[in-house]
Amino acid sequence: MGDINVKVYHGYGHTHNLVLYGHVFKNKAVVQKQYTTRVFTNIIHLLRLFFVKPLLRVKVRLYWQDESFETLTEDDGFFKFEWQSGQEITAGWHPVKVACIGKEEEVVATGEGKVYVPHSTQYIFISDIDDTVMVSYSATRFRRLRELLIRNPRTRQQFAKVSDWYGRLANAHTHAATPNPFFYVSSSEWNLYDYLLEFFRFNKLPEGIFLLNQIKRWYQLFSTGKTKHAGKLLRIARILDVFPKQQFVLIGDNSQHDPDIYTSIAAKYPQKIFAIYIRNVRPPKEALTSKTLLAAEEAGVHTFLFTGSEEATAHGQTIGLIGI
Repeated sequence: MGDINVKVYHGYGHTHNLVLYGHVFKNKAVVQKQYTTRVFTNIIHLLRLFFVKPLLRVKVRLYWQDESFETLTEDDGFFKFEWQSGQEITAGWHPVKVACIGKEEEVVATGEGKVYVPHSTQYIFISDIDDTVMVSYSATRFRRLRELLIRNPRTRQQFAKVSDWYGRLANAHTHAATPNPFFYVSSSEWNLYDYLLEFFRFNKLPEGIFLLNQIKRWYQLFSTGKTKHAGKLLRIARILDVFPKQQFVLIGDNSQHDPDIYTSIAAKYPQKIFAIYIRNVRPPKEALTSKTLLAAEEAGVHTFLFTGSEEATAHGQTIGLIGI
């Protein structure tokens, strides 16, 4: 079958409800080992992330502890495993392996990943990425694409003090050994998984689970980050259903649809959503955003429209989310 890449993303869950995603591609993985400010080099590497060749309708096998499970990849090479563990799982990160199985039942390629089982913390944080953590100009297609093309994960700009704020949230009502889990749910495509992972690690943001959008090919690059918001709503609802005991804090921005998505979720799960934070990156939409958030406030959810991360930190202290 030639060079095959089994890409395994971080999974999550608990003993009775585990989820893992990945892709199978016909070509080798693209790994950026050196980072530079040279624009041409950054453009070439970014383009390579979208020159993917999905391997569709092939068998993949998950190896989990002493168990194994099988499924088929979808038309875009995507696979998803949902399973229950045969034994109780301790909190923390657990290794997994996924194999691509050939026609003769031989293993033709493997990929390794991790599944995160959260500690019994009080809060789970679900955050958008573009224009919430990373400056992306998502509302303007050309500027978003320009940022992607000319910069790399280490030269992309994060909003001031966001890593400090997220670090405080990770330790809210817990401690460093048992941090609150973070889920990063974005309209960005799976093509950018390693790109985003490097950005978060380089900027010392909390390690978390990424839930991204359907993969795109090179000829769809101009529409990167553009997707219907219903998919994001469903991904967030899925997380809420997996963890029925925790309170959730939703963090986003008003460049696109986050206020509408988050207030819809608050209406459906009013007892599970503790707070909604929206970064005001589009001042002309400030009044409309405040009006949208009012529905969540009426459902008993704390909401805050902010510009700087320090404002959000201070607000978290006033509602008891973050210690003073």
